[in-house]
Amino acid sequence: MKKSIKFYCLTVVFSFLLVVYPLLTNTCAGEQQKLKRPNIVFIYTDDQSFNTIASLGHPIVKTPNFDRLAQEGIAFTNAYNQGGWHVAICAASRAMINSGRFLWNAHKRLDEDLRPESRGGLKQPERELAKMELWSQLLKSDGYTTYFTGKWHVSIPVKELFDYVDLVRGPSPPMERSIAQLYQSRPIEGEDDVWSPFDPQFKGHWGEDGKHWAESLADSAIGFIDDASKRDKPFFMYLAFNSPHDPRQAPKEYVDQYPQEKMDVPANFLPENPYKDIMGCTANLRDEKFAPFPRTEYAVRIHRREYYAIISHLDTQIGRILDALEKSGKKENTYIFLTADNGLAIGAHGLFGKQNLFEHSVKVPLLVVGPGLPKNQRIAEPVYLQDIVPTSLDVAGMETPKHVQFKSLMPLIRGGGDGENQPHYKAIYGAYMMLQRMVRKGDFKLIVYPEKNIRLLFDLKNDPDEINNLADKPEYAAKIQELFYELIKLQKETGDPLTLNMEN
Repeated sequence: MKKSIKFYCLTVVFSFLLVVYPLLTNTCAGEQQKLKRPNIVFIYTDDQSFNTIASLGHPIVKTPNFDRLAQEGIAFTNAYNQGGWHVAICAASRAMINSGRFLWNAHKRLDEDLRPESRGGLKQPERELAKMELWSQLLKSDGYTTYFTGKWHVSIPVKELFDYVDLVRGPSPPMERSIAQLYQSRPIEGEDDVWSPFDPQFKGHWGEDGKHWAESLADSAIGFIDDASKRDKPFFMYLAFNSPHDPRQAPKEYVDQYPQEKMDVPANFLPENPYKDIMGCTANLRDEKFAPFPRTEYAVRIHRREYYAIISHLDTQIGRILDALEKSGKKENTYIFLTADNGLAIGAHGLFGKQNLFEHSVKVPLLVVGPGLPKNQRIAEPVYLQDIVPTSLDVAGMETPKHVQFKSLMPLIRGGGDGENQPHYKAIYGAYMMLQRMVRKGDFKLIVYPEKNIRLLFDLKNDPDEINNLADKPEYAAKIQELFYELIKLQKETGDPLTLNMEN
């Protein structure tokens, strides 16, 4: 009898262990897995065009650390920004990436619903709940420690959205009015140039302590990485450089790497763009004031010299951050996303700013590096830079909320795309205020200036510099109509307030 009872007890204990032990071990494994969730580092540059990385084909600019990322991961060579609702294209780009919404929907959500002083948007309790939709808050709510440093330029106070915030910068580096005027309408060949990109007395990127803003940002990021290396909790870093935004300043050793006589003039250089006024890119527009009219090759070379110098200086700071990640032991379990808010013309098409829908201004670098991802891969499929948001949620093991309109890049990265004959996006949309609209589908791109019913059609495969306008050729009439109707569809998706028809 005693043996039977003993046997019965052992049976019960054994059965209990068979049921409970796997649950306990699975729970521990689950907790362990959570501890191993990947870190996410987002590097955001300012006014950096897609064609400014050496390993992606630029013959002049020196970018060993951009190249390092491109070799360690994937470079998307057709990454677009959708444009902007006012002259500060960077504000719209940042609103989209923080909200996950397409252009005009992001405008309504962040500038009308969530802006603190908004009167026509949500009530305060609703506004507080709506903030939980934003990128950093989504990751924070799922267990990530969130860190921000650099340029913000979004209507909601940044300190309300991140755990740690340091060195918050404004839209552009500050200069006194008298100094800012020195930076305009220069240089003129044969005349002395009073501006110096490496003299700290001009302020701008040179802080009050005499240190370049990009160096200070890197210092701050490295400090956070050092602290994070002592913890197991996954982190999300949002590193928003002001470089290479104007005034384009860098230490002398970087400027000296680019002799002005060796600088390039773009193939689509124009002394003046014939549509500049109806585009809203008049001679009085801030970004267009930076060089004399008509544009000269000399002025373009000088500005490009300064542009490449600040990009190389930026590259060095990014290298310091990458080195710190490696030293911390965290890099192997970290996804790095690098992009820019928008591109820049600097002489292309007779323009200097980003308030246009040509490739040099709407396309940006987009690099992705992470554990298990392919190395040294190039993907030409057109995407949006804001696709980084759902991609980051994807690698974090999170579901993408319904309000996020952009798409994860992971299907493209893993190969096979979004399905046979199913492009990532059927077409790419672009807009600038009520003055310009754009659609790209396949290799063809249509730009519309509604005010004067002007259309530009480009074959990007055979004319990547957008020099030959095909819109007046009768054989392309059907293509224009196809693209125009595609554009109208995209207007609905983005919440575009402008009404277009074939007559405008």
